Amino acid sequence: MVSVLCAAGCEDVNEQWFSPGYWGEKAEPVSAGGRGSAWFVNSPKGPLVLRHYRRGGLIARLTERRYLFTGYGRARSFAEFRLLSELRSLGLPVPRPIAALVDRQGVFSYEAAILIERIEGAVPLPEHPEVTDKALWYRVGQTIAGFHRSGLDHVDLNCDNILVSDARVFLIDFDRCRWRLDSSARWKEKNLQRLRRSVEKRVPQEAAGKKKLWHELLAGYEAQPSRKDA
Repeated sequence: MVSVLCAAGCEDVNEQWFSPGYWGEKAEPVSAGGRGSAWFVNSPKGPLVLRHYRRGGLIARLTERRYLFTGYGRARSFAEFRLLSELRSLGLPVPRPIAALVDRQGVFSYEAAILIERIEGAVPLPEHPEVTDKALWYRVGQTIAGFHRSGLDHVDLNCDNILVSDARVFLIDFDRCRWRLDSSARWKEKNLQRLRRSVEKRVPQEAAGKKKLWHELLAGYEAQPSRKDA
């Protein structure tokens, strides 16, 4: 049994929209960070990103797409859809969720997918032409700090989940992310440590240069927000 959750004004989105084969040449695989499970789609709603939820690690050898079903409220696609809507309501820079799908596979398992709005002109941080610009890294730090101040724990904060469009910085891919009620620095530090490892692997810059860029990110992160940004 298939269930689709749609944003306001997108009630005509149906199950077929979540199949890349349905779009034919209008679907293009995402190269950076897509891991074979994401596509750019040219849809009647405008440019979208279609992402299928896939398992990682050892369990992926047993099943790539199936998850234990414990209720629609806990399904990963519906949870991410709701979280994106909440983040947008707070004014945080994330793409608009369009629709989410849960496809029951028998009694105990399900497969999931989500459609989100594609941010015009956005590219992953490592692919940005000004990736060595210190001012860009300062803005990245400010953006991450805004999410942390709101209490958002981004458990997969990496370079490919940071998009840059003109002067704006966005975060994407909020699967398994959650709100944190505690204000301790531990979970925030874990986010930053994960991002630091990704920077070491993905940013095309010699070690000394990466260190300077990282320090600039931390300077932006630690800066006091302006009254406008608070």
